Amino acid sequence: MGRLFGTAGIRKLYPDGVDAVLAYRLGLALTEIAGGKGTGYVVHDTRTTSPLLSLALMSGLMAGGIEAGYIGIAPTPVAAYASLWHGVVGVSVTASHNPPEYNGFKFYDQDGYEFTRPLEKRVEELVEKAKPCSWMVARDFFYAKEVVDEYISDLVSRLEPRRKAVEPSIVVDLANGASYYVTPTVLRMLGARVYSVNANPDGYFPARSPEPRKDVLEKFLPVYRGFNPYVILAHDGDADRLAVLDPVHGFIRQDRVIAFYTYLLLQERKGTVIVSIDTGRVIDDVVEKLDGRVERYVLGKTHERVKELGASNIVLASEPWKLIDPAWGPWVDGVWQAALITKTVTEYGKPFYKILDELGIPDYPWDRRSYLLEPVEARDTVYREVVEELNSLLGEPVNIITIDGYRFEYKDGSWILVRKSGTEPKIRLYMEAQDKPRLKQMVDSVEGKLIEIVKRNNARIKEKTLG
Repeated sequence: MGRLFGTAGIRKLYPDGVDAVLAYRLGLALTEIAGGKGTGYVVHDTRTTSPLLSLALMSGLMAGGIEAGYIGIAPTPVAAYASLWHGVVGVSVTASHNPPEYNGFKFYDQDGYEFTRPLEKRVEELVEKAKPCSWMVARDFFYAKEVVDEYISDLVSRLEPRRKAVEPSIVVDLANGASYYVTPTVLRMLGARVYSVNANPDGYFPARSPEPRKDVLEKFLPVYRGFNPYVILAHDGDADRLAVLDPVHGFIRQDRVIAFYTYLLLQERKGTVIVSIDTGRVIDDVVEKLDGRVERYVLGKTHERVKELGASNIVLASEPWKLIDPAWGPWVDGVWQAALITKTVTEYGKPFYKILDELGIPDYPWDRRSYLLEPVEARDTVYREVVEELNSLLGEPVNIITIDGYRFEYKDGSWILVRKSGTEPKIRLYMEAQDKPRLKQMVDSVEGKLIEIVKRNNARIKEKTLG
């Protein structure tokens, strides 16, 4: 069957990579991991294939002796929440921010953690030999939509603003995805005047790509500005991600948003801040000022490090678009992020961008871009040759980190990361510098070299995305 899991869960094309047969076998595999008893909760996003994959997976759970709780369309974090408080496993049927022809699965254990790599490997082994149990073991399913309301109520109770300096106007772009009801409801309950955009659930994602990138979202700024918002929030398809924009300045770099969360949560507790390998210097600046400690980890696997060190020792874990706040739960939660920002804006009575400036959270020049090559088989060769060139192309690196791709760091504070996407057949480049001329020099040099290598290998760049 081959390797199923990528950077975060399973994400593949339907029906070539994922189908109802695989979903059923995954359900059976999960029952063995859970010990053949208890309850598994299933949520799904709005993709056209999500209901059928959900029902097939639930059939596997029931055939293996686990009762299936069907929550229905809901953000991925609800699956983790349900697993922690009610079940032995939680599943979100989703391809997250991938295009509509993709689908997949994210799995959570009974402590609310996304499956770790050893557990993912165990699932892959079990899927190969999964078989239903005796008819006497088969279990039933039930509707569990009330878990969504429980999640909302619990979240709001924890983040109720201490004071309400203003009723902020907030735009939230739901990407026609799974949070169409949950996020607007939460923000209204926290005291915001919410304007929902792209809020009708639609698995074709007709309005925009479900990936909340800079180049995708800034096209909508004329629409967003019409509501005169204090902040603009945008989810991906399953709401584990959150992008943030300002009506005047546009897309706010994810690292700057992570630095804001870091500042906020370091006021409440001390400890280690876990961030992914593709994050920048602004986070280190904030942590150093507040006597914390930064540790960089594999993209998509920061939850593993939280589990290793213990949630009580971690202030937060984050990567671009994503946040784990252990005080809430050990899962990535885009709705929680939206609520944290709403709470802060409500208490401060100021636009979010102004709050960032007043807190002294800098915005270093940055660039993120991804390349889809054709033929896709050329990716590995091109990647290897780009890595080799980067040993000297931008100067002598003072440090090279290889835990997830190759991150080259230079004495002037600039850095570049090159890695292969774990969810799509793309090469990704991430760059940061202390000033714009250095960043431009980096971008021009690296992209020029990549184009040269692509041509040398008789390939072409089919698509380039920014942000």
